[in-house]
Amino acid sequence: MNQPSIATSPAVSDEMRQTTCYMCACRCGINVHLKSGRVSYIEGNRNHPVNRGVLCAKGASGIMQVTAPSRLRNPLRRVGPRGSGAFEEISWDEALNLAVSWMKPLRETAPEKLAFFTGRDQSQALTSWWAQAFGTPNYAAHGGFCSVNMAAGGIYTIGGAFWEFGQPDWERTKLFVLFGVAEDHDSNPIKIGLGKLKSRGARVVGVNPIRSGYNAIADDWFGITPGTDGLLILALVHCLFEAGKIDLDYLARFTNAPLLLDATEGPGKGLFLRNADGAPLVIDRKSGAPAPWNGQGVEPDLGATWQGARTVFQHMAERYLSPEYAPEAVADRCGIAAGRIRALAAELARVAFDEAIEIAQPWTDFRGVRHQKMPGRPVSFHAMRGISAHSNGFQTARALHLLQIILGAVETPGGYRLKPPYPKPAEAHPVPHFMAEPGKPLGGPHLGYVRSPEQLALKPDGTPARIDKAFSWENPLSAHGLMHMVIANAHAGDPYRIDTLFLYMANMAWNSSMNTARVMEMLTDTGADGEYVIPRIIYSDAYASEMVAYADLILPDTTYLERHDCISLLDRPISEPDAAGDSIRWPVIEPDRDVRGFQSVLLDLGARLALPGMVAEDGSPKYRDYADYIVNHQRRPGVGSLIGWRGADGTKEGRGEPNPDQLARYIENGSFYQAHIPEEAQFYKPWNAAYQDWAVKIGLYDTPQPYLFALWSEPLRRFQLAAEGHGAAQPPEHLRAQLQLAMDPLPIWYAPFGEAEAAEYPVHALTQRPMDMYHSWGSQNAWLRQIRGRNFLYLPTKIWAAQGFCEGDYARVTSPNGAILVPVAHMPALNENTVWTWNAIGKRKAAWALDDAASEAKEGFLLNHLISELQTEQTDGHRRTNSDPVTGQAAWFDLRVRIERVGPRDHAEPAFPPLPRVVPKGRTRA
Repeated sequence: MNQPSIATSPAVSDEMRQTTCYMCACRCGINVHLKSGRVSYIEGNRNHPVNRGVLCAKGASGIMQVTAPSRLRNPLRRVGPRGSGAFEEISWDEALNLAVSWMKPLRETAPEKLAFFTGRDQSQALTSWWAQAFGTPNYAAHGGFCSVNMAAGGIYTIGGAFWEFGQPDWERTKLFVLFGVAEDHDSNPIKIGLGKLKSRGARVVGVNPIRSGYNAIADDWFGITPGTDGLLILALVHCLFEAGKIDLDYLARFTNAPLLLDATEGPGKGLFLRNADGAPLVIDRKSGAPAPWNGQGVEPDLGATWQGARTVFQHMAERYLSPEYAPEAVADRCGIAAGRIRALAAELARVAFDEAIEIAQPWTDFRGVRHQKMPGRPVSFHAMRGISAHSNGFQTARALHLLQIILGAVETPGGYRLKPPYPKPAEAHPVPHFMAEPGKPLGGPHLGYVRSPEQLALKPDGTPARIDKAFSWENPLSAHGLMHMVIANAHAGDPYRIDTLFLYMANMAWNSSMNTARVMEMLTDTGADGEYVIPRIIYSDAYASEMVAYADLILPDTTYLERHDCISLLDRPISEPDAAGDSIRWPVIEPDRDVRGFQSVLLDLGARLALPGMVAEDGSPKYRDYADYIVNHQRRPGVGSLIGWRGADGTKEGRGEPNPDQLARYIENGSFYQAHIPEEAQFYKPWNAAYQDWAVKIGLYDTPQPYLFALWSEPLRRFQLAAEGHGAAQPPEHLRAQLQLAMDPLPIWYAPFGEAEAAEYPVHALTQRPMDMYHSWGSQNAWLRQIRGRNFLYLPTKIWAAQGFCEGDYARVTSPNGAILVPVAHMPALNENTVWTWNAIGKRKAAWALDDAASEAKEGFLLNHLISELQTEQTDGHRRTNSDPVTGQAAWFDLRVRIERVGPRDHAEPAFPPLPRVVPKGRTRA
């Protein structure tokens, strides 16, 4: 009998192009399949170093981003009131000329009146350079309301940080502990890594109030009380000190634990003792005499004293052996039994010391000592926003690095490994530049790492120089700025008024702001003269987000498959611990709308404004578009956006003159490049002479710069000294106590802000993003909406049972900032005093071209309405931001609420009126 012929594997395309995914920040390699020039299928690139072919639901759903009805189609100029949705389509020349007519007078008279802030654009090397050329001090990206505590806490302590700057040694780790991990960040690499651990029987421990995602597959789960992670960590440190399970040799050689601290009363107390050349001093065990920390052959003594000065290590032991950090003293507050804390400490010690590993690889350290082997502690940690988005998050991040360090588990086999361009100490970063002069660029980058009060971004009268008050006494080490404060400060005129707010991919009228309802009012408020308090708003996005309706001028961006992007070592690369890596995106399809890639638009604006570096000598544009910039722009001679195929013939790596064929070579190679680290240089990078030489060779820095891990932070101590009254630079009186507490040079824990409301608002409320959503645009994606089209407020059994909640119920959730009405669901695997929901699922009606009856708009909700951008207690007349007092990290997770059952309902509240549609309903790709 003849059987029908069935094509079981039909061709999905007639062409395949390789580029980089943009559906989250993993930046995986993808194969984009095309049929008749249209995207038909997206899969992972098996040769890509980030994902090795693995692709998640987000990545596969990228096809829906280029067919989305919400895509903006033309430049738009507002012709009705803000929020009315009344726009007219204009040409690109009209749009750019209008933008220039607003910006040019500002640059010539008061450049600080332009505030330029961007969201998750992944091109901050360009946007920051543009803002610097314009001359405004008011630039930052989204890090201030995402995870700057992780970045700053890590860089000030170990010269790198979690996630993008490092990763566990997946091949050798035997015990892996996750703290507060957001499931949308780095999800493919973490899933691949967890698979490796599970396949060889390594243990995984999760510390998170919520047991979902990674924590759901952990071998053990600690459902900690939000905001107490640092207290738990320091209890573990206490146990390790108590048991003597500390890597003393590692501490002596590679950290500042043996440095001597000035013990004399006065402005130098608690700073390092230094020699005549300014080098911090240790006591050499061989001679018993003071020696510079980096002296050739020096063997630092952890327990030494000299003329009354003690070592950092002795101060550490004194603090962390204190009974206040004993598990029995912290158990109730953390919600973790003392016995479980001690058991975890014992497990860390056992694996680190009893199961230690080593690699037979000789290497030479910065003191000239030749080591025959690389010993390792097979314990690794990972952390993310869960410990970061608290008002004590900076010190918590530092505490976690302290725990890693005393185990000897950073940059050693089996531990946590840093990724190029890190390791790099805070001292290797620029300090913030902020002096705005009419018609001139800033003297250097806006963002940086402050080391002393003299480097704060303050005007001569002591007031903040930036609109977000970054790098002021209120938030001294705000390395990523405070994006969540821009609109509120501009509206309040505190510290001054601005003229034009320029936003890119920053949905500040919805899920990227605290106090969302009030922010929408701020965007539309007018003064006594009838003019808007924020006079002009320029916005660029690819989609009709909630923010679009509040802008005066819309510059429509392309989707990620229609433009060039550069994932650069100057910014946020795709490096691995064994290799520096970067990648590109390129237009695998052409737009069918009158849209332009924002990066090219920015360069066009720069040329029209005649910004330095963006025009040739004859005044013509220096760069044709962003692709031209990627290839030809150089930050330093021979160092540009990409490290691969440099030089006129494409044979140079890292350093070399521009190569006109560079982008073509990247495309031929799957759109990425890797520069592999020599075997001798792959571990102990901050102290490894071979790594330092390699890093100089490929252009990560210009001279070797070994450094010590900073268990004692001298920059923090300098601010603490100022708060104690020492030095010429003095803080305002109302901030002295805050600085003395938060700027402690050793990692500490203090209660997060909002604890005063605990009696009336006893429940912690959190948000997190799921693996299948990332940007707010994810929940307008037709495929992803099928996975997660609605969100619930998840209640623990204790609250569910006490109030008699039933399936289908709604709850009223009240905070000091307001109340919302939301659908609820029961979740037993949850800290008993915590509720949570998925972030950014809820949408405003008619935004993103969603149907008015869409579940995201009808039942979806945000906790943002309950969170104020200012602290609740404002009794002294000062506007204190609801942020970490060290970095300005938005304290989203300090939210306290009370819950009341209201029974069945059919929609969430508040229910804002539908936004007028900016794009025609149902309009799809031609």
